[in-house]
Amino acid sequence: MNASHPDTLAAVDAAQLSGRPLRYFDFMMAAFVTILLLSNVLGAGKVAIIDLPGIGPWPFGAGILFFPIGYVLGDVLTEVYGYARARRCIWAGTAAMLFMALMSYVVVALPPAPDWTGQAAYEAVFGQVPRIVIASICAFWAGEFVNSFVMAKMKVWSKGDHLWMRTIGSTIAGQGVDSLIFYPLAFWGAAGWTNALVLKVLATQWILKVSWEVILTPLTYLVVGFLKKREGVDIYDQSTDFTPFATKI
Repeated sequence: MNASHPDTLAAVDAAQLSGRPLRYFDFMMAAFVTILLLSNVLGAGKVAIIDLPGIGPWPFGAGILFFPIGYVLGDVLTEVYGYARARRCIWAGTAAMLFMALMSYVVVALPPAPDWTGQAAYEAVFGQVPRIVIASICAFWAGEFVNSFVMAKMKVWSKGDHLWMRTIGSTIAGQGVDSLIFYPLAFWGAAGWTNALVLKVLATQWILKVSWEVILTPLTYLVVGFLKKREGVDIYDQSTDFTPFATKI
């Protein structure tokens, strides 16, 4: 029995569901948006350090703690619930990021009370650089849609077999687009960033993200198997409208 396509499940075209509610979809959407916001609020602004045996102190962005979870959730949404529902989650995440960026700007800009001494610390945490915010949102939107599109198409082509091939292949494409948009848009020509450094970081982050997907493949299998069994269907996007500019399911 293929772990990505259990024999006991009914294979259905996504269009046949006609908006039918699925037991765990709302929870998956909430988890996806939560991880997305946490990665930008808690993870993006801190550089941590770990002492690696034989290597010594090694700095890393705290956001790496959230990336693996986000990868699993993004792939699971398309694999289990289909492109249309994943598309709705991507739009929900994009709207949440835009609202968070707007409110961060407003709250930081509010005049602090004379006896409040936390303004500098607040600005350091929430005073995001507009260029980086725009780059992050654009890269997320495009990368997630490419990831979901490739995964949904590969599922149809492979007839539901080889989940590992779909998760890794979609990540190579999606995170490639994400990195190609984010790093040049955020740092090309910025102070302290040479063109060579931008390209080096771009390639390094892309390789690391794909490597994370490979490492987490067993976890993805477990989550996908659990959810498909509970939902009782295996969804294929055979007649799905793949436009990203819609939220209909």
